[in-house]
Amino acid sequence: MKRSISGIIVTAVIIGVILFFAGLIIQTFMQRNRPAQSVQTQGAPGQSGQGSRVATTIRVTPVERGVIENSVVINGDVLAINQVSIFPTMAGKVTRILYQVGDSVSRGRPVAAVDPSRPGQVFSESPVVSTINGTVLSIPVLTGDTVSTSSPIMVIGDLSSLIIETFVPERFSNAARQGLPAQVNLEALPGESFAAVVAEVSPVLDPASRTLRIRLRFNGSLDPRIKAGMFATVSLVTNSRQDVPIIPRSAVINTYGSWIVFTIGERNIAHRREITLGLENEEFIEVTGGLEDGDLVVSAGQNFLSDGDLVRIVD
Repeated sequence: MKRSISGIIVTAVIIGVILFFAGLIIQTFMQRNRPAQSVQTQGAPGQSGQGSRVATTIRVTPVERGVIENSVVINGDVLAINQVSIFPTMAGKVTRILYQVGDSVSRGRPVAAVDPSRPGQVFSESPVVSTINGTVLSIPVLTGDTVSTSSPIMVIGDLSSLIIETFVPERFSNAARQGLPAQVNLEALPGESFAAVVAEVSPVLDPASRTLRIRLRFNGSLDPRIKAGMFATVSLVTNSRQDVPIIPRSAVINTYGSWIVFTIGERNIAHRREITLGLENEEFIEVTGGLEDGDLVVSAGQNFLSDGDLVRIVD
């Protein structure tokens, strides 16, 4: 009898434990499947139906009409416009050099002397005569050197007129033409820029370097600080358009092969616009389609925007 009573108690305990765990499982299942309570966010004033949003801080620039220039930057050298090498008329030994580098020389004046005599012959000097008026730029020989008729004795240049010689890469060669404007910066005069214009264009390209030689002259009176032999950086204007809509280059985003900008409409909402581009340089881009004059284009902060975002404009 005692065994039956204890067996009943054990069975009851087991059933109670099973019922307890079954209740926990049912309660957990019901909580997981209970419909989530919807929560509404208060819309911003004047924006009924829209959830509250954090405004992105941006800067804007209006689409304006202006001038845009496309240019290529190349290196060159300042040269005397008329620079010649003076050669002796006879081979022999240099006996005298009558001028030094920097001296002024007149046309027809002797600049050096060469002794063409051989051993056992009578000494007879042959004068080397300047063919132009100018300044002695270099003297590649020394007294006592033996020279031939193809050896330059002296290089003389007319420093009253200077030019810039440079070489345009082949891909820009069709844009190089006489009268093309340019800006010249000199290593010796940092921070200053000098206006120049293309005065001479070679009719052929150099087959070795695939470049086109051009020469430019300075506009106006020549600055006396500019000297032959200076290193020059030339910004050559290859194309120019006036009275066209332009925007800052920084405002444009390239996405999957398309060019887009963000404009700001009513209630400070950003709108995504796809645009077409024309000329461009380091600072500005010409817009040929997709924008109108006066549109406010996001020029800073656009990389964090999506179409329809709320923005806050700062100066």
